[in-house]
Amino acid sequence: MNQQNLLQQLLLIGVGTTSLVAEKLRQVSDQWVKEGRLNADQAKAMVDDVLAHLKEDAATLDEAVQRQTRQFLESLGVPQRSELDELRGRIDRLERDVRELKNRSW
Repeated sequence: MNQQNLLQQLLLIGVGTTSLVAEKLRQVSDQWVKEGRLNADQAKAMVDDVLAHLKEDAATLDEAVQRQTRQFLESLGVPQRSELDELRGRIDRLERDVRELKNRSW
């Protein structure tokens, strides 16, 4: 399994976990409204607040995972996409130059 697939799986787990937490939170808040512990506006505000914090935490976690993955790949000597693109461009130019030289020699 490559690192990108691992990262994608981790993010999907996070999304799934967040969805599960959101659903359970809604159920609990609905129950509290039925029991009279909260009114509907308070329940909605509570759910919205918790979900906003979860989204912030997910974004922070995503950034941290991406940063760690880049550092890990860099430590293994795996080139970045931009480096590979640059090398591909250089190879294309060299191939073109070689073709031109061959055509001149004919």
